[in-house]
Amino acid sequence: MKAACYSKYGPPEVLYVKEAEKPVLQKNEILIKIRATAVNSGDCRLRKADPFAIRFVFGLTKPKINILGSVFSGEVENVGEQVKRFSIGDQVFGHTDMHFGAYAEYIAVPETGSLAIKPENISHNEAAAIPFGAVTALHFIKKAIIKPGQKVLVVGASGAVGSAAVQLARSFGADVTGVCSTANIALVKSIGANKVIDYTKEDFSQNGEVYDLIFDTVNAVSVTRTLKSLSREGLLVLSAAGMWKMLQGIWFSSTSKKRVLTGLIRHTSEDIVFLKELIETDKFKPVVDSIYSLEQIAEAHAYVEKGHKKGNVVIAI
Repeated sequence: MKAACYSKYGPPEVLYVKEAEKPVLQKNEILIKIRATAVNSGDCRLRKADPFAIRFVFGLTKPKINILGSVFSGEVENVGEQVKRFSIGDQVFGHTDMHFGAYAEYIAVPETGSLAIKPENISHNEAAAIPFGAVTALHFIKKAIIKPGQKVLVVGASGAVGSAAVQLARSFGADVTGVCSTANIALVKSIGANKVIDYTKEDFSQNGEVYDLIFDTVNAVSVTRTLKSLSREGLLVLSAAGMWKMLQGIWFSSTSKKRVLTGLIRHTSEDIVFLKELIETDKFKPVVDSIYSLEQIAEAHAYVEKGHKKGNVVIAI
C-alpha cells in the first residue's frame, strides 16, 4: 500500500510517500480502506517533536511511529474472526487514538476503537474532518457540563477545534460568541455563533462582557486577563495549552472559585456515535478548508503550520 512516512523529526519536508506493508489483521480488528484522512495540529507536533517531551514517548532520537495520521474515513474491506460490530462494506469514520497510521491506503483498528458508521449525508472527505476537532471539543464541553442559556466564548472559533466547539456548545443550548479574524466572521456566524468578535479590532477581555465558559482552542489568551472575563464560578478551558499555562491553571483552580480545565483528552466510540447523530440531524456540519492528495502531504503540513486554516485540511486517498 501507499503511505506517507517519516523517519526523522523535522519540518514538513521530512514526510515522503512510499510503498509500505499492508496491515496484518488481528482477530478483533477491522481492515479499513481509507478514503480520506486529515492533517491536524497533533500530527504536526509529533512530526517535529514539539514540545521536546514528545520524544520520551514516541522516540528520543527518531520516531517509533513512522506513519502519522490520527483520523480516517473509509470502507471496511475485511474483518477479524472475532469482530461482531462491523461487516465488510460498512462505511466508517473515526479516530486512531494515539496509534496514528492513517496517512495510508489501509489501516487496521480494533472494533472497540473510536469509530462508527459514517453518516450517509456527508462524504468521506467531510467525515475525515470531524473526529479530531470535534472529539477534542466534545471532551472538554462534556466536562464543563454546559447548561442552556449559559454564555460561552470560543477563542479560535474558525479552526478545527473552535468550529466544533461553537457547534457543540450551541447544540447544548448555550449562547455562543466566537472570536476570530475578519476573514472568518461569515464562517463562524454560519455555523451558529450568536455573536462574533473580530480580534483584530476588539479585545474580548476589555469589553466588559462576562462569560460562564471561555474555551481557548488555539493557546492565544492570557490566563490572568481572561479570568477577569469569567463569571464568579466560571470555567476557562485551555485545550491547546503548553506546560506553563497548565501549571497556571492548576494554581488558579486551587486558589479561586473560577476553574481552569486542561490536560489530555480521552475519547471512545460513544463520542463518535454522538457526533454521527448530530450530523444526521443537521446540528453539526464539517468545516473543510482545503483538500490535498497523499502525495501533497508535505505541502498540506506546511499550510496547516501557517495557522490560517478554516476548519480542517483533508487528505483524499
